[in-house]
Amino acid sequence: MNKPTLSAPAELREQLRQQIIQLKPGNFESTALAVFRYQATYNPVYRMYLQYLNVRADEIQSSDRIPFLPIRFFKQHAILTGDPAIQVTFESSGTTGALTSRHYVADPALYDTVSQRIFEQLYGPLNQFHVLALLPSYLERNNSSLVYMVQRFIEKTGDSAASDLASGSSYSGFFLNNVDDLTARLKELAAQSAEKGAIQRKVLLIGVTFALLDWAESGADLSFLGGMPNLVVMETGGMKGRRHELLREEVHEILTSRLGVPAIHSEYGMTELLSQAYSTGGGVFRMAPTLRILLRDVNDPFHIYPATYRRAGGINVIDLANLDSCSFIETQDLGQYHDGINDAFQVIGRFDNSDIRGCNLMVV
Repeated sequence: MNKPTLSAPAELREQLRQQIIQLKPGNFESTALAVFRYQATYNPVYRMYLQYLNVRADEIQSSDRIPFLPIRFFKQHAILTGDPAIQVTFESSGTTGALTSRHYVADPALYDTVSQRIFEQLYGPLNQFHVLALLPSYLERNNSSLVYMVQRFIEKTGDSAASDLASGSSYSGFFLNNVDDLTARLKELAAQSAEKGAIQRKVLLIGVTFALLDWAESGADLSFLGGMPNLVVMETGGMKGRRHELLREEVHEILTSRLGVPAIHSEYGMTELLSQAYSTGGGVFRMAPTLRILLRDVNDPFHIYPATYRRAGGINVIDLANLDSCSFIETQDLGQYHDGINDAFQVIGRFDNSDIRGCNLMVV
């Protein structure tokens, strides 16, 4: 049983929330330290973890010295800071009988604001997109953080002149296993993009990896996709036990060849995170304003590598959007810093013997 949660001061929480929403790059470090001290005081699970490590929050002066909570704790405890009213619960997928991670979200509006800002800073306004989602395994559940986020994105694609903005554009929507309908929808959009002088929206096709591969290898003629310069194809990772695990490079080679697109984009996210990172190709992810990746020694979880380190390490995540849970998470993903770019990283696989979950990427 967790110890009773301490009620966090509402004024302090609101101050931190505004800092996160208005965050500027130069303020990440100071905000991360402020969130750490807040969570070290008012998050009972994290506070107890720090006590076991004999860590005093007031002695931590840089973010690379902050202890990261092992991600498995989300399976075993309710990770909450303060005593908030829970609005949404996200749950990871898992095999029958297996423990799943649960992320209790008290402030969906913060999640909506952060996730939209991250996407739009890289890709542009959502109201200039049609969003088509091929997420069959996630749609079969009612508590997927990915489906929640994409649903909000679809709602933002609504025509400002329409009476019902929440419905999104008439082309946006989810596709369960109806890939014929997906192909037909894309053909309509391809025909529009071929019209000279027409104002064209961009098209985001976001899909779980196994579903995109199944569609690409279904035998359907998808060559028309190569004539859609406004098309973004994005995989979210995950085979879900449906196919043999492949390296990301192999997946992208198959998809670019079958779909005729120059690059495959990727999303890095998980149930336990409210921020995302995106790759516009080549599997190189850019860190979002509210997210930082630090690499740890695979044998010593408390040793953090410098940004100049060029080998693989365990991925630790600082996610400031996790204000009401825990912003400092030790994942079971392996990654490395991308050469010469301080704010970019690559995900290269999973730790041995760890479970394959949700939005996480393919094992090596």
